[in-house]
Amino acid sequence: MKIERKKISAQVLDQLKEMIKEGKYPPKEPMPSENELAKRFGVSRAPVREALSVLSASGIIESRQGGRSFVKEVNMADMLGSLAIEYIPVEQVFELLEMRMVMETQAAAIAALRRDEDDLKNMKMALDQFEITLTNPEAVGDQADVNFHKHLIAATKNRFMIQVMENIDDLYRKAIAFSLQKNVGLPAKREQVFQEHMSIFTAIKERDEGKAAKAMQVHLENVTNKLKVNEREGKKVPL
Repeated sequence: MKIERKKISAQVLDQLKEMIKEGKYPPKEPMPSENELAKRFGVSRAPVREALSVLSASGIIESRQGGRSFVKEVNMADMLGSLAIEYIPVEQVFELLEMRMVMETQAAAIAALRRDEDDLKNMKMALDQFEITLTNPEAVGDQADVNFHKHLIAATKNRFMIQVMENIDDLYRKAIAFSLQKNVGLPAKREQVFQEHMSIFTAIKERDEGKAAKAMQVHLENVTNKLKVNEREGKKVPL
């Protein structure tokens, strides 16, 4: 197997993405020209142009009259996860959490009333998959986490809730992955997340709608509080 050197344009792209994330090129202000960027990176204009094309195709920047590029303002509700979660303004992530609090708290209560044995089996399978990550300090467990919430929504038998979850699937997964990534190497925090999910599952299994809603509320409040702490500390942690 040959080890390929990273293309210059890919290196320029990585640098530009990092600078955008750090706010060095804020929205509504023109980015440096191709010539200026080429001089800054010590490359020709060709790889710069290629990198800018990728950013434009991804919806991160836009070209305006005069040939200058501008970083686009990211609206999470419009993009629904087509951009990397790192580019989402933190206040919009709080809005996502508000939506989750409204929908999933009630969804847990409804699931407790309507769930069947297949729903319980699917949720338990997701929990088992997540539990495996507790003994692996490098594992993230985001897909298992997402699966648990999706199976819970499916247990409501509400087609509109299920469709909403499908529509935001990619964004949802990215947010959860980013959150869990911060718990890698922190077994106590990972265990806490697992136990919160277990409390939700147990309440649904017992058909206790009030207990299920409360358990979900506690879980999402803890997620929100973690975001607030990281925001105060100046960390780029969306969820």
